[in-house]
Amino acid sequence: MLATPPVVLTIAGFDPSSGAGVTADLKTIAAHECYGIACISALTVQSTKGVRRFETVDAKLISDTLEELASDFSVEAVHIGMLGSEAVLSAVAAFLTISKLRHVVVDPVLRSSSGADLLGPEASRALLEKLLPIAELFTPNIDEAAALTGMPVTNLAQMRDAANRLHSMGAANVVVTGGHLEKATDLLSFTTARGVETEVFKADRQRSKSTHGTGCAFSTALACHLAHGRGIPEAVLLSKAYVSAAISHAYPIGQGVGPLNHLYRMQEHRRASVVIAEAESAHSRN
Repeated sequence: MLATPPVVLTIAGFDPSSGAGVTADLKTIAAHECYGIACISALTVQSTKGVRRFETVDAKLISDTLEELASDFSVEAVHIGMLGSEAVLSAVAAFLTISKLRHVVVDPVLRSSSGADLLGPEASRALLEKLLPIAELFTPNIDEAAALTGMPVTNLAQMRDAANRLHSMGAANVVVTGGHLEKATDLLSFTTARGVETEVFKADRQRSKSTHGTGCAFSTALACHLAHGRGIPEAVLLSKAYVSAAISHAYPIGQGVGPLNHLYRMQEHRRASVVIAEAESAHSRN
């Protein structure tokens, strides 16, 4: 009998184009050999051309869904993406406070990559008060870090300052992602027995139109690696490599900013199977 994979819960919006949100998260979870379960926080009208509008799901329905899932599954890690409203955020925070699930990764989605507001100012303050202290890992990009701390965040030094501010607000571990910088730079600031330590991860920025949902893929991959029992620095390194590869293996789809290829490893396995089959066929003819 096959071993049971770690169960990863994602709480996020529904993107009908599957580049971001719950459907993209489930692809990422599958790619990391985990079993994905989901709670939809909001329905969006969007495509690769951007977010047109969204409506949040009733907070009581979200609470009931989360309670039902927690009663049935042993959840190893939780990924939180778009929440959309203070009511939804409060419902999720209340559930996590009571359930005390491990490995909570919070991606503070404030705006879409196309510029649509996805969380208002009051809900953003509630995020800092209610979710930041619960999160094992908090993963703002540089724009989100600037908005949440009220500080400019445009370079590595300012990323460090923003991470320190988030620590002072209650964050245990922070990754400030700078994929939009000229040199793609992520700063990990994490708490150890020796105090707060930092690691910097750099990579060449990829010139690609297939970058929709990079933050979702990165933070969901982090949750998967934590579910597998990996430490935070290793999880960040592997998640950054995964997103980079998913971008480089992406195919052109849609008329706007296309999605990553979340399941690119399936193509690699398929090619390997073809090579083996061809070799076996050649051997049988000899």
